[in-house]
Amino acid sequence: MSSVLVAMSGGVDSSVAAALLLDAGHEVVGATLKLWGGPSDSGCCSVADVDDARRVASQLGIDHYVFNLADDFEAGVVAPYVADHARGRTPNPCIECNRTIKFDRLLQRAGALGFDALATGHHARVADGRLRRGVDRAKDQSYVLHVLGTDALRRVLLPVGDLTKARVRERAAALGLRTAAKPDSQEVCFIPGAAGGRRRFLAGRVALTPGRVVDTAGTAVGTVSAVELVTVGQRRGLGLAAGEPRYAVDVDVAAATVTVGSAGDLLVDAVRLTRTAWSGGEPGGPVQAQCSAHGPAHAATWDAAEGAVRFAEPVRRVAPGQSVVLYRGDEVLGGGIAA
Repeated sequence: MSSVLVAMSGGVDSSVAAALLLDAGHEVVGATLKLWGGPSDSGCCSVADVDDARRVASQLGIDHYVFNLADDFEAGVVAPYVADHARGRTPNPCIECNRTIKFDRLLQRAGALGFDALATGHHARVADGRLRRGVDRAKDQSYVLHVLGTDALRRVLLPVGDLTKARVRERAAALGLRTAAKPDSQEVCFIPGAAGGRRRFLAGRVALTPGRVVDTAGTAVGTVSAVELVTVGQRRGLGLAAGEPRYAVDVDVAAATVTVGSAGDLLVDAVRLTRTAWSGGEPGGPVQAQCSAHGPAHAATWDAAEGAVRFAEPVRRVAPGQSVVLYRGDEVLGGGIAA
């Protein structure tokens, strides 16, 4: 059996991942990442989560370490998050954390320390060298793992991907693990959870720009206090009078302008992607395109010449900065960031 470093977030999934690997006869060591020590100190890397991970490791009888990767997190996740908002984009920091921290820096450290593999508690599977959806579709996290390349997939284990969330909790309860009933983390770890947390965080790092709201004909219809906080597709918080629903269809930070339109104005038949990552080369033929972590999969094709996903039927526009992930059945082909 192999030696495995388990990334233990302090949640139930990574706790059970460590337990399953122990049962399978692997040599297991737990590691928790200290990524953010700012005023929010919430989400998946809080002080309480580090303590939960340490106590679970003690219950399982395995060693546990804390790795401080705060500088890497600032450079690879937080700074790009702020820069994207300053350009009117809507980033996904969890995907960038997987890309730059968990399956880059931590994977490198696991190798340097002599471990054969790195394991996490993500609900996804690796089979035949390919990333696949987790068995529990409602909890599937393959969308946020699409950035894993073939080299990483050879060294990554995802032990809970074959289990439903209910079975994971049952296993944790049977073992008496303190995380058995712990709620899943929903917050971005560096954003305060209270109302207005994102505004306060960004205001401390970039100037927020008041702007006007115009319709598709250019007529002024309202104002917003910060164009950087508006997301394409947003309906509420745009300072509009009651009436027919209108949505943000474009955000222009340089012009301090948000354009709104009808639900129909949001529909597109293609989206161009940047920073694409493919697990087995660019896909050909029919694919399914998923435009959010738990959204529906749309029939589509990949246009390699244009670097774009072309949908079989019009879909709601993907906010620039969000990821689009391509699948064939339950296999992840790769994806990229909406331009």
